[in-house]
Amino acid sequence: MEKFRDVLLEVWREACRHIEIDQSTETIGRIVARHLPIRAIVVRRVDGERSVVETVGVGETGGSREDRESRHECSRDQLKQLESWCRRGRVTHVEASESVPPALLPILPSPPETDVLLGPLGESPDCRGVLLLVGRSKGRFAEPHLQLAAELLNPLSAALANDRQLRELTRLREAAEAQNRSLLTKLGRDRAGDTIVGADSGLKAVMDRIELVVGSDVPVLIFGETGTGKELVARTIHRRSPRSEGPVIRVNCGAIPPELIDSELFGHERGAFTGASESRRGWFERAHGGTLFLDEIGELPPSVQVRLLRVLQDGCLQRVGGEKTLHVDVRIVAATHRDLSAMVAEGTFREDLWYRIAVFPIVLPPLRERLDDIAELASHFARRAAVRFGLAEVAPSESDLSLLRSYPWPGNVRELGTVIDRAAILGDGRTLEIAAALGVSPVSLPKPTADRSAATASIAALDEAIRRHIETALVRTGGRVEGPHGAARLLEVNPHTLRSKMRKLGIDGKKFRQG
Repeated sequence: MEKFRDVLLEVWREACRHIEIDQSTETIGRIVARHLPIRAIVVRRVDGERSVVETVGVGETGGSREDRESRHECSRDQLKQLESWCRRGRVTHVEASESVPPALLPILPSPPETDVLLGPLGESPDCRGVLLLVGRSKGRFAEPHLQLAAELLNPLSAALANDRQLRELTRLREAAEAQNRSLLTKLGRDRAGDTIVGADSGLKAVMDRIELVVGSDVPVLIFGETGTGKELVARTIHRRSPRSEGPVIRVNCGAIPPELIDSELFGHERGAFTGASESRRGWFERAHGGTLFLDEIGELPPSVQVRLLRVLQDGCLQRVGGEKTLHVDVRIVAATHRDLSAMVAEGTFREDLWYRIAVFPIVLPPLRERLDDIAELASHFARRAAVRFGLAEVAPSESDLSLLRSYPWPGNVRELGTVIDRAAILGDGRTLEIAAALGVSPVSLPKPTADRSAATASIAALDEAIRRHIETALVRTGGRVEGPHGAARLLEVNPHTLRSKMRKLGIDGKKFRQG
């Protein structure tokens, strides 16, 4: 209304300025007290799920607090009557010492000492509340006061809705944090971004390389066998870079079907192809302002390599089926276990893309070249296994470590973690059954000896155990090496690594094929 314009502008400004209802109510109360004969303004929220009415905001201008009961439980019948009154959307004038209407008993459980104006707040069932304007004395409210009170319902309803959204966001954040803590506990980690095991020993050279590049935006190319921790290094680079507040997204280039990789990386517009019912952002757009980790980049088809080169050169892309040029701010960290320089010579990887992504290479050593780190890694994985499986923590013994150091670790650190998990489960919290987890019988354990031939015999026995382990997997998979039902998946190693090991041990996969 025109005559209330100035006061309403002030009230709306305060309602929108604060996202917590108690702050809004306090400041609005001081504004309204200049135009209404009140000593307090109170906002009470109606919680239908708990059948509770509780005070969430108070603005005082003097007087007692006896009319401000902070919490009141109500019956289902009372709640229905109150909700029915709220839906009418009108201000009610309750005069001093008069009987309170039944519908308002959850709000005013006893007759007030002074006049009170009450108005419903919120339009949706999940955001209900009541505004109380408590008078200074009896009989002071006139018709203009009721009109202004009615105009106050909209801004206070907005303030109540803001407060509800804040509470919901807080609840979701706390739930996410609790879930994050739970997942980290299951992984045996105290927090995201734990220190890299071996950073001061076997991976010291790698960590030095990381420190050199974290402050810049140049592309990084990580070389390493499967299971050496390429993704962990990529996330470390992101976490220590100026982009740490942005997203870090991993894309396994070898796991995306060729017909979908364009759409996955660069997005698509609605109708771009059969099944494209809506527009979709690709991984580059989703990683805007952060880091995109392209794992197994050597698996990208030539056509996608061309489009990737353009993004690296110009920082722009077009969605599949789109004409609009989109600019993205993304740092590329790529990784591969393949020899990209050889692929360039063979013509299967673009030379210009190779020069773009190989600006700063980082080479991860395989675990067999980090034998000094095995003790620390094994202890780390043993602690993780105890937490994940609810077992007593058991540290690896010296004989366990000797056996672990004698194993070639084709699957590197990832395989070591799997072996320790298996050893913890087999030991049931009493021991770590390392020999059983590796598939090595006690008689083939390496024994301390100065005789070189005896040591060679132990290694031969270990190779024989590995041969039996691989052959068992091939029997179970019918000779299949790759794919979701292949021996490589069963053994948790890369198919290329498994084939190399089979050639070394003279295992012919064809004889295990069925049919």
